Amino acid sequence: MPTWSMLMFQDSASPSMEQLIFFHDFAMIVVSMITVLVGLNLIFISTYKFTDRLLLQSQVTEIVWTMLPVFILLSIALPSLQALYLLDDPFSPNISVKAIGHQWYWSYEYSDFKNIEFDSYMSTDSPVRLLDTDNSLILPTHSQIRVIATASDVIHSWAVPSLGVKADAVPGRLNQLMFIINRPGLFFGQCSEICGANHSFMPIKIEAIPMTSFLAWVNSMN
Repeated sequence: MPTWSMLMFQDSASPSMEQLIFFHDFAMIVVSMITVLVGLNLIFISTYKFTDRLLLQSQVTEIVWTMLPVFILLSIALPSLQALYLLDDPFSPNISVKAIGHQWYWSYEYSDFKNIEFDSYMSTDSPVRLLDTDNSLILPTHSQIRVIATASDVIHSWAVPSLGVKADAVPGRLNQLMFIINRPGLFFGQCSEICGANHSFMPIKIEAIPMTSFLAWVNSMN
C-alpha cells in the first residue's frame, strides 16, 4: 500500500504490474543515458575551441546519428507493445466480478455465484486513512480474474495501482479488466476520475486470499 515519502511504485502484486515496472525502469535508463550523452556533448562543444575537420561533411557520422535514434525508439516500442498486449490479454477468466460505481461508493456483484453482492463504503474509523472500506472485495490468488466496471450515475474509474489495472466506469457501458493476483494481502485503490464533491472518499479495498479460503467464504455467503 502507499506510504509516506514513497518515491517509487508500490510493490507489484500481478504479472501486468511487474511488466509495467520493468518497462518504466528500462525507459528511464534509456532516457538517462541520452541525457548524459547530450549533456557531455554540450559541455565539450562549449569548452573545446578546436574543430575536428574529419567530422565536417562526414556521411558516416550523419548515417550513424540518423539510424541510432531509430534503434533506440524500437528498443522502447517493443517492450511497450508487450506490456500493452499483456494488460489486454483476453484469457478465459476463472472468476468474474462486476464493479458498479455510485456517488460515492462501490458495489460488487459476483456473477459466477448466486446472491453474492454488497456495497463497499469508506470506513471512517480505520487507521488506514481514506483507503479502508467496510466491505472488502474478496478475490482468490493465482486465478484469472475479470472485473467488469460500469457506473450508475456519472463516470468513475476503478483503479488499483499495485495490480496495474485501471478502467473507466461509464454509465451504460461495460469495461473489463483482466489480471492475476500473485500473493495474498490487502491492496488499496481509489476512484481515479473526478466524479463529484466526494470523489476522494470512495476507495477500493481488495483482500486476496488462497482459493481454499475463498471457496469457504463463498459457502459462508450463501
